[in-house]
Parts: sequence; C-alpha cells; structure tokens
Amino acid sequence: MRRILIPTDFSENALNATSFALQFFEKEPITFHFLHIEGRMQMRNERDVYSAGVTILPQASKEAKTQMKMWMSRIRMLCSNPRHFFVETVIQATFIDGIREFVSKQQIEFIVMGTKGASGLKEKTIGGRTCAVITRVKCPILVIPENARFKTPLTLGFPTDFNMAYEPRIMSTLLRVCGMHGSSIKVLRVAQTQIPLDHSQHLNRELLKEQLNEIPHSFHLIENPRLEEALQLFVSSMRIDMVAMIAKNLNFFQRILFKPQLARISYHLHIPFLVLHE
Repeated sequence: MRRILIPTDFSENALNATSFALQFFEKEPITFHFLHIEGRMQMRNERDVYSAGVTILPQASKEAKTQMKMWMSRIRMLCSNPRHFFVETVIQATFIDGIREFVSKQQIEFIVMGTKGASGLKEKTIGGRTCAVITRVKCPILVIPENARFKTPLTLGFPTDFNMAYEPRIMSTLLRVCGMHGSSIKVLRVAQTQIPLDHSQHLNRELLKEQLNEIPHSFHLIENPRLEEALQLFVSSMRIDMVAMIAKNLNFFQRILFKPQLARISYHLHIPFLVLHE
C-alpha cells in the first residue's frame, strides 16, 4: 500500500487538493496521511529579525487537535473508497523540518499540496510554503492550484531542455502515474533559435525516448525566446491535463513554475504540476 502525505491548514484550498488526490488515486490502495504543523514565530532578540527563530511547543494545542478532528469528518464525507485509509497527525515544528521528518519516518512516497497561486505576489505563481517543499524536500509532489478541478490526466506535458540524463527513479514515478491513467506524454523543448542539439543533449533525448518506449509519446519543439509563453501555447494547443517536471534543473524549473513574468500566462492557475525528484 502506498503512503501519501497531504499537509493541511484546514483551508478550502487544502480541501480542494485533497479532493483532487482522492480522485487521482481512486484505483490505488493508499494510506493518506493528513499532517497539520503548528509552529509559533517568536522574535527573541535583534538577530532573530533576520533568522526568524521559532519556538516549538512540546505538544500540539487542543485547538489544533479539534480542528483536525473536524477536518477528518469532512474528508470522510468526501470519500467512501474501501481502498483508502486515513491517518491524522498534528505536530509542533518548523514547517519544512516537520515535513522532512514526517516523510522520512513514515516512508512517504508522494506529497500532495494545494497552492493559492500568486498569494499576492505578482512575480510568483505559487505560495511560499509549496515553493519551499518543492525545492527543499526530496519527494515527488503533486501541486494542485486552487482553480484546478480533477480531470483524468490523459495527456502529460513534459518540458525539458535535454541537458540532463533522466534517472531511473524519476522515470519510474512518471511512468507509474501514466500507467494509472493510461496517459500519454508530450515532450516539449523550447529553443530561442532552432539550434541543433549538442552531443550530450542528443544522447539524453535518445535515452528519454527509450525510457518512454512502452507508453504513447511524442516530441515537440517550439521556437520562442520566452519559455513561459511557449509553455502556455503548448498547454492550450495540445490540451495538456498535467505538467510533469524534474526539480533538479532549478533555473529551467523556476522560470516555468515560480516566476512567469507575462500577465497572459495562466497555466499555473488551473493545471496541476507533477514535480519529480531523484
């Protein structure tokens, strides 16, 4: 049975991500771990203005435990799937440390998180906590935008620049997701000019082609100086249901998911992202 973590702050955004996850993994035997991390920020001296020290209480508050009980009642109303089991946990910790420790101790295979998009910051597409988990916790994560509603992901977009080899662990997660839903993959390369692949890129492309051999796939090239604009066009024209990316290539990754700078870019508002880690 697979173990999936859904961090929750008891918000509607977290509920939407949970609803998506229950449908996404509908046919899989899953233990869903719902984790609420309670932490209190306290500035103890002038140095803490910069380091933001955190006071960790020995036990979770009674209020947080009550909220979790109410949350679990809502979740059980959403789901009567006999394949799904639920575990609830409330802890005191810093957010990232709490996630890391929980992932390690519970042998979590997948994280599902909702995101409120820009969270008031126009230069970012996703909230700070989701961003921190993506970049600092090495576990596959499914990012669910607040406007996303579940749709069977028949077509996954996979943007890449072919500048890295695709490790077996990364590809096994991607292939398993495709197998769950009978998905096809459309690989996208965005080039500022139509410069041929160099030798290393060509080898990586051939490796990827071999790894995708057992599922429907195709390769695509868009010549556009703006990576985000190209992805927006690709998502719209190819009817992409989900975008899969590898977190290792941070420059490429951040341009797509964290800082698209054009007002007409909207893929991050309704398209789920599958973020793969080694």
